[in-house]
Amino acid sequence: MRITDLLDKNSICLDASPADKTEALNQIVSLMGKSGKINDIEAYRKQVFLREEESTTGIGEGIAIPHGKCDAVTKPGLAAMVVKDGVDFDSLDGEPVTLLFLIAAPNTEDNVHLDVLSKLSVLMMDEDFSESLRNAKTVDEFLNIIDKADDEKPDIDERLETAQAAKVLAVTSCPTGIAHTYMAAEGLEKAAKAAGIAIKIETRGSGGAKNVLTQQEIDDADCIIVAADAQVPMERFDGKRVIECQVSDGINKADQLIERATSGDAPLYHAANAPARSENAKSGGSIGHQIYTQLMNGVSHMLPFVVGGGILIALAFLIDGLSVDMNSLSVADRGNFGTITPVAATLKGIGDIAFGLMLPVLAGFIAMAIGDRPALALGFVGGMMAHNGTSGFLGALAAGFLAGYVIKALRVVCEKMPEALEKLAPVLIYPVVGILVTGLAMNFVVEPVMGTINTALNSGLKGMGDSSRILLGLVLGGMMAIDMGGPFNKAAYVFGTAAIAAGNYDIMAAVMIGGMTPPCAIALATLLFKDKFTKEEREAGPTNFIMGLAFITEGAIPFAASDPLRVLPSCIIGSAVAGGISMAFKCTLMAPHGGIFVFPVVGHAWMYLVALVIGTVISALLLGILKKKVA
Repeated sequence: MRITDLLDKNSICLDASPADKTEALNQIVSLMGKSGKINDIEAYRKQVFLREEESTTGIGEGIAIPHGKCDAVTKPGLAAMVVKDGVDFDSLDGEPVTLLFLIAAPNTEDNVHLDVLSKLSVLMMDEDFSESLRNAKTVDEFLNIIDKADDEKPDIDERLETAQAAKVLAVTSCPTGIAHTYMAAEGLEKAAKAAGIAIKIETRGSGGAKNVLTQQEIDDADCIIVAADAQVPMERFDGKRVIECQVSDGINKADQLIERATSGDAPLYHAANAPARSENAKSGGSIGHQIYTQLMNGVSHMLPFVVGGGILIALAFLIDGLSVDMNSLSVADRGNFGTITPVAATLKGIGDIAFGLMLPVLAGFIAMAIGDRPALALGFVGGMMAHNGTSGFLGALAAGFLAGYVIKALRVVCEKMPEALEKLAPVLIYPVVGILVTGLAMNFVVEPVMGTINTALNSGLKGMGDSSRILLGLVLGGMMAIDMGGPFNKAAYVFGTAAIAAGNYDIMAAVMIGGMTPPCAIALATLLFKDKFTKEEREAGPTNFIMGLAFITEGAIPFAASDPLRVLPSCIIGSAVAGGISMAFKCTLMAPHGGIFVFPVVGHAWMYLVALVIGTVISALLLGILKKKVA
């Protein structure tokens, strides 16, 4: 199907001037309605906006390709709009959008909108093509430019399938759409052609895997480039030189990737180990990165249990607190606080179950990141032993790494066994011997050591004097703003969630207030010091109030990235002060997330709000002082 087959002259506008993204989408949806291919324009409009909420369709370089697939579409269609002065579209590169294509696809199995989207994405990689569309004087000229490009450029999958005896292979994949999947493939293909080498590229997007690499091609290749932000089957690359990178690198750094792939400098990939190992001694710091990745694999899988269980438990306490007069209860009944009323008891029961799974899940998925699927069971068992014992969070961490490396050791041993016994390893030796070894190590090594440390740590926290607690609040609050979602931020957050599990609720309060401060401060600063921020930053600034109040620290990242030497110190100081004040006021928080929405379960909530306001104002004033005026 040709692109112009889907374009109706009535659905093209060459002189649009929307004020913002919402207006741009509404205008181009109205253009689509003029094509006669939509039987319910409001239902289609809703689908387009829902898709935009998943992630922006502004793919960069001034281009946006919004799309919607639903029953309201009777025939597949396209609408196009040129915005001469540009419109802020929350694009991936932050640049205003000047060229929009809207795709409408019927709710059928053929996924025609994905095929058209891939072709459009690839054509847009040609700057001359997109620029000529922006400069088209008439609708007919606009259509002729597309028709000519459609004739001259075959479908990218057709081109990629023609690769013969490829020296380099590649896999591209993006998680929510396929624009970047095909743009990365296009970038790598161009770079390989310029370097004079053959390349075959497998694309794995929403439309499924295409141009799949054969095992023979993998065996014969010198190197494989995996440019992906989504899961890619990696076991097939065992023993080959593999470069792993983000899908955006396939677009922006294709030349460097091809050069590295042909230089013999790429690391060897071993499927038995989750992270690739390098034969070369150029991996500086890679061991630390591997450990961090393995830890975050456990933390990311653990967080839903922590958030869901923690908030349900906090609600149980809130309901009992509102329903029961604590002074009228006996000492024994007060010990049952959170389960006194039936509703509270139900919520706390569910929350306790979710919370009880936190440590096994943490350990299990750390183990899986190291030893693959066979290590999962070992990690679960070790994590449950930590949960039932005294080692708690620290014991679960140790259990995860222990289980992963037990499986790695068993693999080495099993490789030396007769083939008949080796085949039994995944179903018999790994689970039986692995769980036994992990269990014995937990009982006689981890539990005694980590249990003593964990008990001493919790006792020390409970026995801290006011000055020590304030210092801890300063440190944890500041850590939340150092990298806003990176290792320091995650370390402080994980420490806070572990403290909740141990019954220390003031630590999580300091952690959350430290994470809420940077976005709120940036939002306030963009209102108070307009001359210190660009037009785009001023427009985006107020939305950080919402993100900050919802405890989404990452809203401050774009501002920090544009001016880290001034923004980061300002945010760190304000967050540290907020965390310290929270500790000084003895604020507590039993929920591990939620921001302002869980303030009802905060101990000393008004003082907690004061801590947030003071930290926000300090950071905002520092931003106003340190940042330079923009032109």
